[in-house]
Amino acid sequence: MSKNMLAQALSLAIATAGVTSLGLITQAQAAVTTADFSGLVQQVTPGVARVNVTKTISEAELANAQTAELLRQFFGDRIRIPETQSPAIEHAYGTGFFVSRDGYMLTNHHVVEGADKITVTLNDRTELDAKLIGSDERSDVAVLKVSGNNFPALPIGDSNALKVGEPVLAMGSPFGFDYSASAGIVSAKSRSFSRETSVPFIQTDVALNPGNSGGPLFNQRGQVVGINSRIFSGTGGYMGLSFSIPIDAAMDIYEQLKTTGQVARAYLGIYPQDIDRNLAEAYKLSKPQGALLTRVAPDSPAQKAGLKAGDIILQYNTIKIVESSDLLNAINRARTNDAFKIQLLRNGKPLTVTGNLVAAPSDVQAEGRDKLDSDVRLGLRLRNLTPTEKSEIAKDNKTGILITAVDPTGLAARSGLMTGDVVTNLHQKKIANVTDFSSAISSLPKKGVVTIEIIRQGIPAIIGLRIE
Repeated sequence: MSKNMLAQALSLAIATAGVTSLGLITQAQAAVTTADFSGLVQQVTPGVARVNVTKTISEAELANAQTAELLRQFFGDRIRIPETQSPAIEHAYGTGFFVSRDGYMLTNHHVVEGADKITVTLNDRTELDAKLIGSDERSDVAVLKVSGNNFPALPIGDSNALKVGEPVLAMGSPFGFDYSASAGIVSAKSRSFSRETSVPFIQTDVALNPGNSGGPLFNQRGQVVGINSRIFSGTGGYMGLSFSIPIDAAMDIYEQLKTTGQVARAYLGIYPQDIDRNLAEAYKLSKPQGALLTRVAPDSPAQKAGLKAGDIILQYNTIKIVESSDLLNAINRARTNDAFKIQLLRNGKPLTVTGNLVAAPSDVQAEGRDKLDSDVRLGLRLRNLTPTEKSEIAKDNKTGILITAVDPTGLAARSGLMTGDVVTNLHQKKIANVTDFSSAISSLPKKGVVTIEIIRQGIPAIIGLRIE
């Protein structure tokens, strides 16, 4: 065979092999991306409902609306925004779904928060009044109840069994377009945003938009594996990242809200952080793993069990701790009085400690309402001090309450208040507990500056709190 003929034969063989490989890749991609959910959509649609919410917007809330803020940014104090003569009515919507035949439904806390009236619209256009049984901000789960029987309850799946890459389907009312279906895959599991959320979210690439909130996320068997909760977006619309509450965690919250109307959370009293490459080398770990404790709360189960700042937790009961979120998720799913067994490293040596969790200190929202129905929303979450925390400030004849969270857009944040501050006095009124703080808020003026005394990292300070 001549060199030219040999070269032509080799070129043909290579080209043919390339076409064959490309064909195999294309077929493999098609197998992944062409899951048919049409039968599933018909099956589950009756169990999904639109949630309609009516809210009354107070004058104070209208004054702080986004349009007003934008105008002030451009024109400063030269602009005068007319005061409204009466509260405005806002209509919002989301999605919910039946979890029992006698009318119990799940949706998001943020869908029904502050609602004066809630109704649900079924797929046959029937509209029913709904009662809010309970709502939990930290998990973003709310339970509704409508009167009647024989509602099409959806089957509940196992969110722990989900695998990354598995196809999933979402149902909801994005932008008010009822019963819209969108499909995608599970992108990741156990996503945590902050300590203010108490569930490990399921991340997907399912297209979710405003109105999808509270709707069900299905696996290919038509079982609910999550509640669609939020998106990651810089525009307010879908940008490829969506997050759902695992149904296992949601059903646990559901049972508690249905039974008692509130959620009891377990408390260990630790402040963990992730371990990066540098810390792993400093602590002589083979790889970055575990949760490094930066602080242990006084008079907490962690302190009583012997945990200390600098400990590296590698295992909590049977759960291997790779990141700090693994530890937080395990504690968030636990119940009060549950036993714990923690394996850790201290100064390079393995150690095991045991103990029992207790009920978490309760946080409350800092809001007040005067006789004229004018809200003062500071944007704070607070809790009473533990006995040990009280004793620390009692040395200076002080009493107070702890700020556990600050809304970055609220009045408190604008005045410089921070998470971890201890409030000891508000508007010349001593604060010993959350009830004292609520009473003090109710007596605040509608506008002006009042003083708030705090202790920050052991140092007293006085801040001028501007009320607008």
